Amino acid sequence: MLSLSNVDVIYGGVIQVLRSTNIEVGEGQMAVLLGANGAGKSTTLKAISGLLHADHGEVTAGRITFDGVDITNADPTGIFGQGVVQVLEGRRVLEHLTVLQNLMVGAHRRSDRASVNADLDKVFAYFPVLPNLLNRTAGYLSGGEMQMLLLGRALMARPRLLILDEPSMGLAPMLAQQVFETIARIKHDEGLTVLLVEQNASAAISQCDYGYVMEGGRIVLHGTRADLEENQDVQEFYLGLSGDADRPSFRDVKHYRRRKRWLG
Repeated sequence: MLSLSNVDVIYGGVIQVLRSTNIEVGEGQMAVLLGANGAGKSTTLKAISGLLHADHGEVTAGRITFDGVDITNADPTGIFGQGVVQVLEGRRVLEHLTVLQNLMVGAHRRSDRASVNADLDKVFAYFPVLPNLLNRTAGYLSGGEMQMLLLGRALMARPRLLILDEPSMGLAPMLAQQVFETIARIKHDEGLTVLLVEQNASAAISQCDYGYVMEGGRIVLHGTRADLEENQDVQEFYLGLSGDADRPSFRDVKHYRRRKRWLG
């Protein structure tokens, strides 16, 4: 459904962030994109959703297609209209509006009132806390409640591809796990395709079908969930598992040069 082929992204005509990035996400799959801060993960998501322009960024090489349609550097409104919905990092609720108003913003392009109401009921089933907060001003919600609201607002747009940027950021471990389980349930029930960027690698990998590791704007490793879970490099640097004492230092593995700051 989604394909990035040899994509380069440059900001301000000077700073190159993505270099020959290749990613594919099949219909109905959940794919996770892992990497250190500054690796280019959020830039990848913005390249897909068309939000690069707001940061003076541009895809300068390669091609991005969604369901066979070229969306490279396309207008974000048109991309959204095709069913690509991104939940940005940072819990960006419309803080002066109520919870219900936030949810209805997600459905602002829809005129089918009956199906909108039916989708509201679905959102309430996924996030049972929201019906009790409908008249609450969104800016006064807790972090977990805001994240649930953002996911609910995205669902009200009836996405075909749901792009999530750090949905567990700042959440308590138990609440973060609940969010991941709900995302997996939504993906299963609604047949959604999901692309997820997440620092909580263990939780993300446990729910994904396929994963990519990004370093320095390039994809350096990819594979199925089992491939990632069994990979010693992923275990050591993303899952926090100790490696084999007899194994060479990771910095000596030349085919996969890491640029983690703590190794610098």
